[in-house]
Amino acid sequence: MTIQSGKDILLKIGDGGDPQSFAAAAGLRMKTISLNARSVDVTTADSPEGWRELLAGAGVKTCSVSGAGVFVDAASDGAVRQAFFDQTARDWQLIIPDFGVIEGAFLVAALDYSGRHDGEAAWSMTLASAGQLSFGAI
Repeated sequence: MTIQSGKDILLKIGDGGDPQSFAAAAGLRMKTISLNARSVDVTTADSPEGWRELLAGAGVKTCSVSGAGVFVDAASDGAVRQAFFDQTARDWQLIIPDFGVIEGAFLVAALDYSGRHDGEAAWSMTLASAGQLSFGAI
């Protein structure tokens, strides 16, 4: 994997159609994608030399995404805002150049709007995975 510009990481929200069409989620300046897996400890008194043992393939996997940026498109802002107020899982694509595409259902867990009197209006959001995700290498 070569060094990539952070601006090339792209978050797209699905329109719910069949087939699904995806649109960029406004002008994101900051993006973070976190993949996590909770482990299941199965250590017993019989574990070799007292070392912790974990159960492979068990536990809960999650993905959280956060982003912050500025308004550039009323349609994409409207789609993100509506997804928050509906609190229904929408399909998203998380595109990481030279790595892959993570796709699946996410809920908009947080949506914040801010602005300075002498600057642009800005927003930030947090997505929480709401089902199985797929990964496709680029």
